[in-house]
Amino acid sequence: MSTSGSKQLLIAASLANLPFGTIYAFSVLLKPMESALSLQRADMTLVFGLASIVLTLGMNIAPSLYRHLSIPLLIATASLISAIGLGLTAVAQSRIGLIFSYSVLFGLGGGIVFTCVQQLVNQYHFKHRGLVNGYVVSLYPLGAMFGAPLMGWSIETLGLRQTLGLLAAVIACSGIVASLLIREAATHRDPTNQSTRQTESMTHWPLFLHLSAVFTLAASAGLMVMSQAAGIMQAYGAGLGTALGATTLITGSIAAARIGGGWLIDRYRLDFVMAGAQLWALLGAILLSMWPSPQSALPGLAMIGMGYGLISGASAGAIAQCWPQRLFGLVASRLYIGWCVAAICLPVLAAGLYDVSGNYRSAVLIAGSVNLLAMAMALRLPHPAKSTAS
Repeated sequence: MSTSGSKQLLIAASLANLPFGTIYAFSVLLKPMESALSLQRADMTLVFGLASIVLTLGMNIAPSLYRHLSIPLLIATASLISAIGLGLTAVAQSRIGLIFSYSVLFGLGGGIVFTCVQQLVNQYHFKHRGLVNGYVVSLYPLGAMFGAPLMGWSIETLGLRQTLGLLAAVIACSGIVASLLIREAATHRDPTNQSTRQTESMTHWPLFLHLSAVFTLAASAGLMVMSQAAGIMQAYGAGLGTALGATTLITGSIAAARIGGGWLIDRYRLDFVMAGAQLWALLGAILLSMWPSPQSALPGLAMIGMGYGLISGASAGAIAQCWPQRLFGLVASRLYIGWCVAAICLPVLAAGLYDVSGNYRSAVLIAGSVNLLAMAMALRLPHPAKSTAS
């Protein structure tokens, strides 16, 4: 693929994934949804947790789908499914309705799009594969970085339901435009379809299982921050405006960390990169535990989130280096099962502890312990042998 074609492909990837990053800005919806539907914090966290499960399901069925259907068609169709889900979320009147529309429909479409985009990008040659993959996985927190303030402003100005309706329209349009750009960028044959129709099977199980364990532990602490950043900031005494601004900065930091994780894995050993990432997150948890205040909450939460971001970018880069290109989507989708497990563990526990105590102190201590365990496991990661097979 030419340089212009590669750029067009990355633009298409950005359009497809950025709007779905608003799932990481879910904390902006917490109080408005709780008020509108008379829900508790644990109820809303359940909605997020179930959305994470279905998102992971979508990621894992995508490899079976793109072996038989074109990726542009899948991206457009899945985006429309998610848009319908958000449209129904806008008119939901109960927790069940919210779960079906947001958790099931929105989550399913987002998962399919995410894996399809990653698989597509990894079928083409990029000089710095770790960096490129770090950028692709950074699109979700980037979407949250832009989406959090826009959604907060729109909810205040237009209302909650109107905001969700507008987001549904954005996802539908961006998915269709992305699919058209991909068709134009892929000249002659689509190498993705040619390679992914081969029989696929997992390889390098010891490395995969160890990598998955570190990823899952890091994600549990990171997702606690990403799903409840605004609520945590307010619990530590920040006002609504400050909390929304902090959410933007935190998600931006996580996005930068994902790109940084991919860049680092192109240059340094996997175990060093991942252990260093969790040490950084641990220092953030210590900061917030020892000096609990609105001033320390922002850097502390950002550091915890960045620890996960570095792990996420490094993991994507490691898959690109150590597994054949045709298997990227399969291996990545299996890795994200750990993301799903993480999303329904510490974030849900943190919400439950908040409902009982009215603060997040215990949750932050648990997050620090998880970071410490992940750091210890990262130092024991096997040294992977790089693969150049396609």
